[in-house]
Amino acid sequence: MYESFYGFKEKPFTIQPDPDFLFLSERHSMAYAMLEYGVRNQAGFSVICGDIGCGKTTLLRHLLNNLGEELTVGIVYNTHQDMDELISWIMMAFDQPYEGKSYLALFDAFQQFLIKSYVINKRAVLIIDEAQNLSPKALESLRMLSNINADKDQLLQVILVGQPELRSLLRRADMKQFFQRVSVDYFIPPLKPAEVKKYINHRLHVAGRDEPIFTQAAIKYICVESLGVPRSINILCDTALVYGYSAGAEKIGLSLVRKVIRDKREYGVLGSQKDTAT
Repeated sequence: MYESFYGFKEKPFTIQPDPDFLFLSERHSMAYAMLEYGVRNQAGFSVICGDIGCGKTTLLRHLLNNLGEELTVGIVYNTHQDMDELISWIMMAFDQPYEGKSYLALFDAFQQFLIKSYVINKRAVLIIDEAQNLSPKALESLRMLSNINADKDQLLQVILVGQPELRSLLRRADMKQFFQRVSVDYFIPPLKPAEVKKYINHRLHVAGRDEPIFTQAAIKYICVESLGVPRSINILCDTALVYGYSAGAEKIGLSLVRKVIRDKREYGVLGSQKDTAT
């Protein structure tokens, strides 16, 4: 809609995880370095946590794009509390048959899969997104799977990615045995105020424009309103560009950003709530 008006080759502030737009802040860089270290050094469990919208999935996509061919990757999405029989989901993630088998049969089949992968010099990496939804029972199943080894080699590496509740879950007294298996863990916080400007300009550059569009005052206001959360920054900036295009504004200034936020609060679905007759 506004791409040609502002000279973009694509939308700069989509909320879809896109590794091409990855902005490596200080903490994101460290989180990625920890993930990469865990994979290369065959860490049994790696845990990455962060608030909603802080870029965990984008970071994960970047990791997937840079993994070597010696790795076989399985990804479990959409986790929930009822996934006590996690082994079925894991088998499905690695494209292995799982229907109609008992837990014992699935465990044996997965063990054979890991051994066969090891024989042909393939290491299995299991990634579980939204891992904060897993029950202690499901996590215990993961711990048991991590016991499948060949001499000194770890046959299965597990990367857990989740919201802050995952960190709280792993800190429980009854999860001590599991947490002792975690070799790599890192928490990604929101962007610092000084990083928000770099983040915005980085996405503008990737989208095809180097000339700044947002004024300094506008960026400061976006920083305050978004609390430094990348997804919130994207939503505010994208909406501001729509407003700017509609108004024919070459620059996005403070007054326009204030109008965006005011309208979201007043007219947005999740804005101010008023009593209504039913």
